[in-house]
Amino acid sequence: MFEKVLIANRGEIALRVQRACRELGIKSVVIYSEADRDAKYVKLADEAVCIGPARSAQSYLNIPSLIAACEITNAQAVHPGFGFLSENAEFARRVEESGFVFIGPRPDAIATMGDKVKAKEAMIKAGVPVVPGSEGELPNDDNAVIEIARKVGYPVIIKAVSGGGGRGMRVVHEESELINALEITRSEALAGFGNAAVYMERYLTTPRHIEIQILADEYGNAIYLGERDCSMQRRHQKVIEEAPAPGITPEERRKIGEACVAACKLIRYRGAGTFEFLYENGEFFFIEMNTRVQVEHTITEMITGIDIVKEQLYIASGEKLRYTQDDVNLKGHSIQCRVNAEDPFTFVPSPGKIESCHFAGGNGVRVDSHVYAGYSVPPYYDSMIAKLIVHGEDRQTAINKMLGALKETSFAGIKTNIPLHQEMLEERGFVEGGQSIHYLEGYLKNRK
Repeated sequence: MFEKVLIANRGEIALRVQRACRELGIKSVVIYSEADRDAKYVKLADEAVCIGPARSAQSYLNIPSLIAACEITNAQAVHPGFGFLSENAEFARRVEESGFVFIGPRPDAIATMGDKVKAKEAMIKAGVPVVPGSEGELPNDDNAVIEIARKVGYPVIIKAVSGGGGRGMRVVHEESELINALEITRSEALAGFGNAAVYMERYLTTPRHIEIQILADEYGNAIYLGERDCSMQRRHQKVIEEAPAPGITPEERRKIGEACVAACKLIRYRGAGTFEFLYENGEFFFIEMNTRVQVEHTITEMITGIDIVKEQLYIASGEKLRYTQDDVNLKGHSIQCRVNAEDPFTFVPSPGKIESCHFAGGNGVRVDSHVYAGYSVPPYYDSMIAKLIVHGEDRQTAINKMLGALKETSFAGIKTNIPLHQEMLEERGFVEGGQSIHYLEGYLKNRK
């Protein structure tokens, strides 16, 4: 096992990795920007290195500075967290070329799954179901694109090959809109990602967002840890997540889980990863793979009892996977609410000093947060300040427990989206379960 790990991230992510290191007796080195000088994980670190100014490009995304921090602290490995450079193949390559261990997949696996066309091709080869669409990048011939769209069937969605985070995509409902939408998406893709290549898929009208969590080692062993429902979204950003997904049968879970395991073995995947699917009318359709641990890994940990971040560390240190598929048993139900420093209904960010705060507690309640009373939420980064997670014997118990936890949690000095969470958890559609990815935005629109 490693003696010292550098954590190349910030916020609750850095604290989460730090906690896992501490449990395994690993010393942690955290890097921080000038804006994060007073963060909790900085105060708790064995070593802390200021990496640069507040702007991410000059600090958390500065690869030479991150490598230098490893060198001066004698860290053996780098944990990229679950943001910033965690899915950057070049960063993974540079880390390994510098003589350090990258706690994550091989650079080639990151690159393959980061290219949506290559990822789709790999999934088809592995037997993972995919959304009907173009077989790769769309050609420059407009007539050929029109023919492809007719075969796929309207509505279609045009996506940037290098896109992500809900950017670089456009839905087309009619053929008359197609070529104009194609040109705009190509321009946006080039401006946003440096690559104008786009592809096409059928646009599912009422899908759910279902994720399959996997773990794999470098010896060809892989397991799936059940699924999460992340359909409560706005502008492609997740708000509430739960596991297991309502209505997914054990047979559906086994079938799609085994397909994901087969894909891991095909691409020689190593570490934690997440296969994202659209689910509609009993069918799964692959969207993309996130080659990292995700914000919502917590709810999978709650229903399986497996610490995913600790397993990442074991795998990266060269150990074989410590679990078999037979060891994975889903127990109860878990829900996570992302608490953001923002107006609950306009979503305008609310940075500033937290005058006071109180987090919920009790049996089956977990809080992942890096903030505290007196902490100033900086305006430079993502607005998430906490994750509130509960576990109950069944879904309704978990909902009730979360409502209680939200009532106990309070912040003064900043706005948070807790009122939205409270409203949603009592909303009839959410309580019924199984709503589509469009549900939350539809609810907010009708609420006005």
